[in-house]
Amino acid sequence: MQMTDEVKTPDVPPDRLSIDPSSRHFDETLLERGVGIRFKGKVRTNVQEYCISEGWVKMAVGKSVDRSGRPLTVKSRGPVEAWFEDLGDEPPVARQGGAAEPEEGTDED
Repeated sequence: MQMTDEVKTPDVPPDRLSIDPSSRHFDETLLERGVGIRFKGKVRTNVQEYCISEGWVKMAVGKSVDRSGRPLTVKSRGPVEAWFEDLGDEPPVARQGGAAEPEEGTDED
């Protein structure tokens, strides 16, 4: 058995990712897999860019665009979680602090 087989890192998105092709944090192959984002406990679908370690997301503001045709965004701070949507119902989730574990259910006691 090789060392790489024993210590297997979870398949989680990178710390920072953008959907803007002009950004240095853009990665088309990762985006094709589908990336789910939870910000402040709520799943968001309008995230343009995120950074887990710094705790922020840039979200599109309605359908407004700037003069270059890019969506207007607002940067908000708070806890960010990311996962690959192609991994099924309970994928490993990237969280601040490097913790990666299966996504928790929404059961509340």
